[in-house]
Amino acid sequence: MNKQYGTALGSRLRTIRTQQGLSLHGVEKKSGGRWKAVVVGSYERGDRAVTVSKLAELAEFYGVPVNELLPAPPRTPPGQVTGRVVLDLQRLSELPPEEVGPLARWAAAIQSQRGDYNGRVLSVRGEDMRTLAIVYDLTVDELTGRLTDWGVLTPRDTPAAH
Repeated sequence: MNKQYGTALGSRLRTIRTQQGLSLHGVEKKSGGRWKAVVVGSYERGDRAVTVSKLAELAEFYGVPVNELLPAPPRTPPGQVTGRVVLDLQRLSELPPEEVGPLARWAAAIQSQRGDYNGRVLSVRGEDMRTLAIVYDLTVDELTGRLTDWGVLTPRDTPAAH
């Protein structure tokens, strides 16, 4: 178990324990010695790895589902997009320049940097959508919707925004 995850797991364990109004010694007393204060404390500090079976037993002792003891998965920061996005350059070339000008210039600059002139599609990082959204003064979701409406971004290529 990596240290960061162990620390996050320990924090969840501590939160559940304190929500129940228990000290470490209170856990030991209430469990009849089954859960030693020093052991639970080392789990909470992330100093000691807890096995799945011990975690299940601890969840049962606290009377909570096991998943309540697990830390939340890391989240992508708001507005950040993950994955790859494929832009349809053919469709882009068919749209009015006054609407798609910034996108067309941006795509042309990337093609130039890469020396990639296939002219059909352009694959870019999902996080580039945030930069484009700023250019268009839109949120990432609004830009994604606009590109989808224009037919430049197909729904299957829609980036995952979190």
